[in-house]
Amino acid sequence: MLIKTENLWKVYEIGTEKVQAVRGINLEIEKGEYMAIMGPSGSGKSTLMNLIGCLDTPSEGKYYLNSRLVSEMNDDELAFIRNKEIGFVFQTFNLLPRASTLHNVELPLIYNGTESKERIQRAKKALQMVDLAERMTHKPNELSGGERQRVAIARAIVNNPALILADEPTGNLDTVTGNEIMKLFDRLHSEGNTIIIITHEFDIAKYADRIVHIRDGMIEKEERLK
Repeated sequence: MLIKTENLWKVYEIGTEKVQAVRGINLEIEKGEYMAIMGPSGSGKSTLMNLIGCLDTPSEGKYYLNSRLVSEMNDDELAFIRNKEIGFVFQTFNLLPRASTLHNVELPLIYNGTESKERIQRAKKALQMVDLAERMTHKPNELSGGERQRVAIARAIVNNPALILADEPTGNLDTVTGNEIMKLFDRLHSEGNTIIIITHEFDIAKYADRIVHIRDGMIEKEERLK
């Protein structure tokens, strides 16, 4: 079991009001699974992603990642988990504009102190995996939207993380390019990676093996596609 949540809650206090963004979610995700978390805007899916990605901590409940109880870790421990165990892919790519493709992919390895020679080797290998080896000296503004997202995916996999977490990964792309990116996720999944896609579009969610539908901070239903 890679991920297990037990009665997971996230409550935000906004002034005198309490907003229950995630309400008592119980979820299990196996190693090697390809899952989509789907729901409309305001459903709590982004909050759940932040909890799974260790970008936020729950108000109540337990969250286990690789059998470790991360819901009770401090900020430094969470930062270590984010760097080593989770590869993030965002809708807006989040690339450094003045850095080369290779340097953007290297970043997680720089943060964890990987030695320079190994770092470059691993970054080049990650770029080969997303078919961008010939673009490693280019900067983001010299790349298409699809290529930028491939760079972001290479950065996400460079650490061999336990989990790839993708938040609306095709949101800024046209349909054809978006489908190409989803085929790349298919390939990464076939190579043994655990992938969670956060989306509000069924066309994207249907690439996954299982869809968890979120509404009003709770799991509304689950459906298995494969």
